[in-house]
Amino acid sequence: MKSDHRHELKTNELADWLTHFPQWAQENRTTLIGAGVVVVLVIGVYFVRFYRKDVVSVRHQVQLTGLVTQIPAQKMTVARAASQGMDQSIALLPIAQELKAFAEGSRNDRMAALAWIKHAETLRAELHYRPGAGAGEDVARQIVQAQNSYQEALTRASNVPALAATAQFGLGLCEEELGNFDQAKALYQKVAQNTEYDGTAAQAAAANRLQTMDDYRGAVTFKPAPEPKPESASTPRIQITPLGADATSDDVYFAPTTPEANAPASH
Repeated sequence: MKSDHRHELKTNELADWLTHFPQWAQENRTTLIGAGVVVVLVIGVYFVRFYRKDVVSVRHQVQLTGLVTQIPAQKMTVARAASQGMDQSIALLPIAQELKAFAEGSRNDRMAALAWIKHAETLRAELHYRPGAGAGEDVARQIVQAQNSYQEALTRASNVPALAATAQFGLGLCEEELGNFDQAKALYQKVAQNTEYDGTAAQAAAANRLQTMDDYRGAVTFKPAPEPKPESASTPRIQITPLGADATSDDVYFAPTTPEANAPASH
């Protein structure tokens, strides 16, 4: 009985509220309109925010893709110029600066990490294409800049195995280029033995580098070119034709070309 009574009371209260709702709405019309406007604004801001976020993300992806695709094209141009005796390696530096600016301004960790990696790779590539860039403070300073970029990438994408492995492998390359082979080997081993990096291209590259890096420890020495052999004096061949009008080509012979044959006759 008690449950039936409670149900009856709730039904009566609902009916009473529905009966008086128009009057209540009329009395609180301003409040309801204000609340509706607030709800609409909140929903609108929510959708606009996420829409703009998606649009900006796509725009940044397009920008980064454009910068990355410029690198191999510029490398080809620089290599072609080098084959003609011209140094245009400096043309890679503006792309490196744009990649750095993108990485510093990006809120997307993955895109920022990729930009830092490509920035470091471009700095190192400029050194490789620069004629005679084997040592010196300027070279060391630029490699250190590449190391800092790889470290930034590792910080921004430490939880992304492909990017983290690539950044650590790049740090190993920098150490090797500085002549720190033991440090480079330790970094390669760290990448090659990390199970989180299984299946990544950087892990395979690190394992291969461990097998071949000893070949690059010593300076390459080329054997001196052999001295050219003196050219021997050629002796002209003398064609002798027998006398007589009936001589044919079968009667033609060549005198021997020995030094004795060409020596002047003694009187």
